Amino acid sequence: MTGLIAHEWIEPRGGSENVLEAIAALYPDADLVTPWNNAPHRFPDRSVRELWLAKSPLRGRKATSVPFVTAAWRGAIPVNAAYNWVIASSHLFSHHIKLRGATADAPKLIYAYTPARYVWNPELDARGAGAAARLASSVLRPIDRRRAGEAASVAGISEFVRQRIEASWQRDAVVIYPPVETTLIQSVADWRSRLSDDELALIDTLPIDFVLGASRFISYKRLDLVIEAGERVGLPVVLADGGPERTVLAAQATAARVPVTIVDDPSNAMLYSLYQRASVFVFPPVEDFGIMPIEAMALGTPVVANAVGGSAETVTEGVSGIHFEAFDAHEIGRAIETALGLSAANTREASCAFSREAFDANFSRWMSSTLAAEGIHSIERAE
Repeated sequence: MTGLIAHEWIEPRGGSENVLEAIAALYPDADLVTPWNNAPHRFPDRSVRELWLAKSPLRGRKATSVPFVTAAWRGAIPVNAAYNWVIASSHLFSHHIKLRGATADAPKLIYAYTPARYVWNPELDARGAGAAARLASSVLRPIDRRRAGEAASVAGISEFVRQRIEASWQRDAVVIYPPVETTLIQSVADWRSRLSDDELALIDTLPIDFVLGASRFISYKRLDLVIEAGERVGLPVVLADGGPERTVLAAQATAARVPVTIVDDPSNAMLYSLYQRASVFVFPPVEDFGIMPIEAMALGTPVVANAVGGSAETVTEGVSGIHFEAFDAHEIGRAIETALGLSAANTREASCAFSREAFDANFSRWMSSTLAAEGIHSIERAE
């Protein structure tokens, strides 16, 4: 029995690409299809087919290609087998996929990271706020809803997303949290032992106690509030990652009343070491799920996170972290002070509900039950 997994696009880095890898590992005989594959190293031994966009000037131009992507998914899909099922790994329009010929009746399942934010929720994505984008969205919404209606079943990555699926697509959905490598993260007692000499030299310059903020340096992540909250509680701050807001954050760091260190583009080992060393991890943005808070939890570091979004579900109030209601440094500072007293052991344990093993079991159960309802009672899965 052969399946097909459709994904928006494949890039060297990306949270949805990491989930795609986990889904593909569950079904090793399935083919993959994508508008373009810019990371062939991710699936070196798999059949990864590309849509016609890959051979056009639109390749890699995500925003520019949006008007053409839905048509591409409805056009001729390059296949060489009669597929028995299709999984759409979707945060834009991959769930619009339509197979032809012998594959036309294959049941489609949608694993949704979100209905396209700039189509359905422009208040969450500034790309949808302009007049042209609003006009395009008014055309795309009924089409997008119809395409989602073709699916045999829909799963969302959080309750936050499930509610948006219901509002946008008018579909019921189950919740299957994405995989976080908590077992791997917890398998190393001291991630400092995995650092390079240069990384060791850097981490040894950090203070004993500090507030950590880590995510892309872009405006909606609100890393400015991490610095302000550090000032509020009198703790040094470390920011890790990179992005277009680095210059702005560096200027704020220089003027801050507490020491602020920026760690550019840390390796996984360096990031895990920072989680381990931090007194608390502060995660301000409204995210659909949010992997980083769970990674920090896996290493026993309490989290201060937004009370809206995926972190409201994954961070347990008073156990693995504290939530805040407003983008306010004083409120976040109070949350930090409370979080500092939480149990590291309880925090580590709370992260395990979001492990790769939990994802594999939940995703496989959803697939099997959906296909059984469609009359398909056998499906290959890697053990």
